[in-house]
Amino acid sequence: MRLRKASPPAGLRGLGFKVITGSKVRLREKKLSDVRNDYAWQSDPELARLDAAPLLTASFPFYLLDFTDQLRHPVPHRYPLAVETLDGRFIGNCTCYDIDEKKGEAQLGIMIGDRTYWDRGYGADTVTTIVNHVFMNTELRRIYLKTLDWNLRAQRCFAKCGFTACGQLRRNGDDFVLMELTREEWARQPGGV
Repeated sequence: MRLRKASPPAGLRGLGFKVITGSKVRLREKKLSDVRNDYAWQSDPELARLDAAPLLTASFPFYLLDFTDQLRHPVPHRYPLAVETLDGRFIGNCTCYDIDEKKGEAQLGIMIGDRTYWDRGYGADTVTTIVNHVFMNTELRRIYLKTLDWNLRAQRCFAKCGFTACGQLRRNGDDFVLMELTREEWARQPGGV
């Protein structure tokens, strides 16, 4: 994937048929064929709980209309990607959002929806792949995320990728750990620039 360093982060949209490749995953733009898996994952009580999200109760036809509309009319400052294995199996989602060019930061979200790929390094590779891409192709200086305070597996994954705890947050009755990775910390890591 080639994007000019001067490209604005919000302008990361428009990958076409290009992908961002890691050691285990490929990140690509979302497409209509992702809708059934996305619907199943968002309708799954355990995945909704891990994401601190309300359980999806909309019918599939309604979800399909909304999904199609989002593909046609992307939200500014949001960069949603599909996560697939190197052999092309769609296993999850990764999103950079709340991109703030003035502050030089963006929030990261990830979900490996296919449980057969849990605890096998796919989440960590997804995080590392998107972080490397963002820091090598934009001027952003900080990537941050929030994870439920009891989700130790996610916290270990993010720590493995270089993120450190930087605060706490309470929202909608849930307690979160805030974690961040700055460009400077990333550059000091093995594999950083």
